[in-house]
Formats: sequence, structure tokens, C-alpha cells
Amino acid sequence: MNFFRVPRRAAIFLCVISWPAAFLAKPASAQKLHLPTGASAAADKIYAFDLDAATADAQRIQTELPNHPIGYLLEAEALWWKLWGTSAEFRFGMVDARHRAKLADDQRYFDLAARASTLALAELKNHETAEMHFYAGMGDAMAARLYGLRGENRATARAGVRAREQFLRAIQLDPELVDADFGLGLYNYYADTLSSIAKVLSFFMGIPGGNKQEGIRQLEKDMEEGVLTPSEARFYLALNLHRYDQQYERALAVLGPLVEKYPTNPLFLFAQGDLLAKLARKEQALACYRAAAALSIQDPECRKHLQELLKAAIAGQASVAAPGTH
Repeated sequence: MNFFRVPRRAAIFLCVISWPAAFLAKPASAQKLHLPTGASAAADKIYAFDLDAATADAQRIQTELPNHPIGYLLEAEALWWKLWGTSAEFRFGMVDARHRAKLADDQRYFDLAARASTLALAELKNHETAEMHFYAGMGDAMAARLYGLRGENRATARAGVRAREQFLRAIQLDPELVDADFGLGLYNYYADTLSSIAKVLSFFMGIPGGNKQEGIRQLEKDMEEGVLTPSEARFYLALNLHRYDQQYERALAVLGPLVEKYPTNPLFLFAQGDLLAKLARKEQALACYRAAAALSIQDPECRKHLQELLKAAIAGQASVAAPGTH
């Protein structure tokens, strides 16, 4: 089983799991994801980068609903944004998390993701619902994305396969579970963006192909109709339009509402600054970077890292502006 090492982009889309576009089964009653009381508020705090408060809310939900996966997923999500923020670097004119070392502190994140999946699977033994399949898949998908960031490709693939099975069943039971379009949309986008050699390896590994335009449509649908994942769908669509398609104006339009809704999230501000810089709007870009660095960030490690990102981003702007550079 050691013949292939999955390329970086392949590892990314294995984190995001695939579903077929259509299913034969028809649900008895279709509905959007139903969140317990307090979950939406906790998610808003995550995207506002009030991660300590979001973690406290998530742990309170765990106390009130110890057998429901959502509290554990929310705490893992809050921790993910800290991990993303402290792993990000400024390269190629944009702030992005491309690699993270294997750190012992990451175990808390993996434990939360595993707990969510375990609880959902236990509920499924008693009563099968689309939501619990979705939550089980989310736990595995969350584990997969950190494995992918750490370059652990085989672990990424294993978690990805498990999550794929759960999402397949969730959508089969309830096609109106729009939040699943987040994962499906990213899968379709990444799979269609892979290099030729990665696509060949994916073929031999039995990973289905994707369609970028369909992926964009699915992410846009989740942005408009999703319950738990629309903010992430908007953020990653903007990043991907920047990273892979160089559609800076379109990416800026996608990201704009997120920055307006959550002006205290430094990562959203950095992403906006990067796009403005690519569009040669230097002063606006610098204003975004400085606004991001001026925010009051609770976690000292994250705060220090964001200051380093600010210096790198400003230096990058100086380099672009220097005579004879491009």
C-alpha cells in the first residue's frame, strides 16, 4: 500500500469528500439542518474570531447536550481557526495555511472530531437520520483537513473515505440538507483543478473526478441557503478563486459580505487585503492589513503570528511597488 504518495492538492480534496450529483432514494420529509439552541450564536462567534467565547459556548452545549455531536464540532471548529491562523504564511501574494508541523497539542482537535463522529454513530444505531449521518461525516472530515494540513496523506484518505460514506447516506436521505453542498462543492472544485499527474493517481485510487463550475454552483448555493457552513463556503470559494483562477474581482465580491458581517476576523481582512493588492489598490490593501493587525486577539500565539503576517504582507507590497519589480 505504499506505491502512491497523494499529491498536496489530492490530500486537500480528500479532506472534503465527494458525493454523486443525484440519488434514486426519495426522503420521507426533506428539511434543512436543525441546530440546537445556542449553536448558531457559537458559530457566529467563531467567524467573528471571538474564539474563547465560542469555545465556552460550545462546551456549555456539550454539558447541556452531552450526547449531541454539535457542541464538539463547534469546539473543534473554533480550534481549527486558531490552528489555521497560527499556521498561515504570506507567500505568492496571499495569506494561506499551506502546512503545519505535527504537534502534540493537535490531539485535542482530533479528540473532539472523533467524539462528534462517535456520538453520531451511536445515535444512528437507534434511529437513522440524515442529520446524524451529516454530523458523523463532519467529524471525520474535520479530522481529514488537519491531517491534510500536516501532510499525513494516508490518514487524510482514510478519514476522507469514512466521511464520504456518511455524507452519501445523508444526502440520499435528505437532498435538502444544503450544508452538504459545502463539501461537495469543494470536492468538485479541487478535483477539477488537480494537475494531470494527480488526476492519474486519483484514477488508480478510485477517486471520482469533479467539475469546477458545478462546485462553484454548489458553494454558492450553500452560501445562500446553508445553516452551519455558509460562512466557510464563502471564505473558501473566495480563496480558491484567488489561488487557482486569479479571478480577483469575483473573489473580492464573494468575500465582501463576510468581511462586512465579521469585521473582527483578521483572516478575512487579510484575504481582502490580498485581493485588493492583486487589483493594484495598494492603499486599500494596506488599510486592510493594518486593520487586521490592530484587532484585539485573545490568544497570544495567534496575535504574535498575525503581527508577523502583517510585516510580510506590507513588505510584499513594498516589493511590488519597487522599481523594476513585477
